Amino acid sequence: MSTIHVSDQAARWYKEELNLNEGDSIRFFARYSSGGGLHPGFSLGIAVEKPRHPADKTEVSGIQFFMEDHDYWYLKGHQLHVDIVDEGQDIEYRYTEV
Repeated sequence: MSTIHVSDQAARWYKEELNLNEGDSIRFFARYSSGGGLHPGFSLGIAVEKPRHPADKTEVSGIQFFMEDHDYWYLKGHQLHVDIVDEGQDIEYRYTEV
């Protein structure tokens, strides 16, 4: 079972905002941050790049969303839900325990 869930609306938002085409990939990764997401001192980053050693991946609207093995600790015990907020103006990252 995948731990990465991206809504169709969120996938379309990424395609428009990042000028993506079908077959492109978005990598989610843990990055240092003064704010906090799931873990204090870290937040979720994104990059347009192809997977090398994906720990988990899902495809929505022709775009592959994934997280590499070395970053997967960030989601341990959680699922990532990516959706649209603010009337389609922004992305929301939500985490649920599994």
